[in-house]
Amino acid sequence: MQRELLDLAAGGGVRLNGVEWTVEAVEPQLGRIVLRDGAGERQRRPIRWLMHHPDCHPSGVSATSEGGSCQLAEKTDLTESQLERARLRAAHMLEAQTGYRGGHPSWALPGEPRPAYDPERTTLAQRRRAKAEELKALGPEEAAVLGVDRMSERTLRRLATASSEDIVAGCADGRWTRRSGGHPSITEEIREAIFAVRRESLLRSRISMRAKHRLLHQYVRETFPLFPLEKVPCCNTLRTVWRQWFGPDGARQCYARSADAARDASQRVVVHRPGQVVALDTTPLPVKVRESVFGEPVSAMLTLALDLFTHSIVAFRLTLVSDTSVDIAMLLRDVMLPLPMREGWGEDMEWPYPGVPATVVAQFAGHRVAALPFFAPETVTTDHGSPYKNHHVVEAERTLGCNMLPARTLRPTDKFVVERAFAAINSLLLEHLLGFTGADVADRGADPEADAVLSMSQTEHLIATWVVKIWQNRILGEYAPAWGPGEDHSPNSLFAAAMQQGGFALQIPRPELYYRLLKAHYVRIHPRRGVKIGGLWYHAPVLDDPRFHLPSARGGRHKGKWLIRSDRRDRRTVFFQDDVEPDRWHVLSWTGLPRESEIPAFSDRGAETLLAEVRRRGLAPRSDAELLPIVLELLGSAIPVAQWPTQMTKRERSRRSRQHAQAEAVAVDRAPATASGRDGDADVLAWPDQARTIQESVDADRRRRREAATAGRRPTPPPRLGETLRRRTLFLLPPDEDEAEAVARPEERR
Repeated sequence: MQRELLDLAAGGGVRLNGVEWTVEAVEPQLGRIVLRDGAGERQRRPIRWLMHHPDCHPSGVSATSEGGSCQLAEKTDLTESQLERARLRAAHMLEAQTGYRGGHPSWALPGEPRPAYDPERTTLAQRRRAKAEELKALGPEEAAVLGVDRMSERTLRRLATASSEDIVAGCADGRWTRRSGGHPSITEEIREAIFAVRRESLLRSRISMRAKHRLLHQYVRETFPLFPLEKVPCCNTLRTVWRQWFGPDGARQCYARSADAARDASQRVVVHRPGQVVALDTTPLPVKVRESVFGEPVSAMLTLALDLFTHSIVAFRLTLVSDTSVDIAMLLRDVMLPLPMREGWGEDMEWPYPGVPATVVAQFAGHRVAALPFFAPETVTTDHGSPYKNHHVVEAERTLGCNMLPARTLRPTDKFVVERAFAAINSLLLEHLLGFTGADVADRGADPEADAVLSMSQTEHLIATWVVKIWQNRILGEYAPAWGPGEDHSPNSLFAAAMQQGGFALQIPRPELYYRLLKAHYVRIHPRRGVKIGGLWYHAPVLDDPRFHLPSARGGRHKGKWLIRSDRRDRRTVFFQDDVEPDRWHVLSWTGLPRESEIPAFSDRGAETLLAEVRRRGLAPRSDAELLPIVLELLGSAIPVAQWPTQMTKRERSRRSRQHAQAEAVAVDRAPATASGRDGDADVLAWPDQARTIQESVDADRRRRREAATAGRRPTPPPRLGETLRRRTLFLLPPDEDEAEAVARPEERR
């Protein structure tokens, strides 16, 4: 530390911003000094200004150099052997200085002080002379091993003045921690060439260090013709410098290019309030769940919405299929909705945040609210998965007033908080459940499908309970806020503190938000058939109103068209907003639905399969009622035996479960009692009732066809078997008289 002390005496020198200055005079009564540079310029500066200067060093010592930083050596820089020798040198120096190897009489060892080093009988110069003679008497090899060779009286004097703060580090041999001399062969020309090769290698395919070394030679030879090629550093030096400047060269080329492009443009986002940034991500649920209590074990997907300030899991969704754009839009809506209290949740899981009483929140929401934050997200950060880049999701985020902040491609560290949350859920909850599949196939159990006991609804309820009761009250550890770095906080305490600092906007979206987040279709209304969405026709009695037979008064891009919204998870119905009452939405049912009964829900994929099958058969039906037998056949009802759950394959059962789960999600997301029309057509059918319902649909369709074929005619019973043979045979005996009279008078016999 003595090397960094400033010499402010007259004639001393300091280095300011790399410029040497000489202290010409000191004015202690005024607290300032007079400095003079090499050109003779004088400046008067306060000593306080000099003490707080960011780039002030003693003369001849610079803040940086080619060899790196100029930090002083410490004990941690020494090896175990060097540390022992440094301690021995310090003990000899202290004995010569104080007479005791420990440096103080209270730390005296047995036999101390020795006669030649007794401070009461000898002077300091005598003790130093005696110590030098003692060390000189040792053999050269022994002194070298102990690190006390060449330790003269002058060395003892120097060590006594240079090791006031850390004696052991000050007594270490300076050759042990000699500063690196850098790479003298890296001149300005070579530095320019290395950066040029770096830029070129990022655009090319991955090449070896040998190839980069040849490119370095080529650049130097063509750019600097007068530079001697023998002074170009070797390949090993280039490899060392490359690692020091650009880091390990183990990344893939696409990752290295994206990281280099974002290095200068990236800015650190400082999150200081709830809802400022919400991260979304999806991962396969590492637990096998059952589609129902007695259903088959299937795989599910878990989607999280995590607030980056409070680290609260503000919403999540479980789906049996990969999440779609509708699922992401509904997840963002869940972030804005208060979570209702569920059966079995106690008062400790109710809204606990101060400032807004739970009764007030319950009055606004219409139900008791659980202890989970809800707010309107300002910025949403996602990865580059297809559901998150969908135009439907982008439009939904615009409807909610969110900003998009996509993460860099193939950079999970940009949303590491969600990745850490997934890992925490696995280690704290999912690993303890039966049916856990592990990280990969190698870590999987003997039969996780047989171990699965939780149904889809039970798993969703378990995760919701764990989030509200455990995750929201768990200590965050290293994620403490900037205003309380040493304090313990949980997501609930951070949200409560944010409410106290900035308040809380009690805003709950209206139920009609569900329809506004669905996919929009701009179509014209046919006077008799209704509207055509995705190849299927939809109709409701409300469309018979004469005002809907005319073009819409809408202008602009979709001039003259009507707005229809559809939920791709259930294609049986679409939704039409009333132009007179904007808060009222009408349900338009698929015209192929039977009026007497229901059919199971089918998604966009089922509708595409239906239309492809119609095209394959070469049919051109005039109404969607003719499509009903085809869709029933595709749903598994054309072959009565194959539709039994015991006869279906596992893939078919999983597909049926996914369709049923999507229909249930639509029923939960849909706003209550705000639409008119055939609401019964959108009811969700339970899995045990699907087989009976499909059979009833087939019977109703056949009955309707028979009635249409025999309309206006009385059905004639078919003749008995063998009637034609009886009439034409020549061996038929005539009937008896009694039988003939009975045949002639059937009414009397009756």
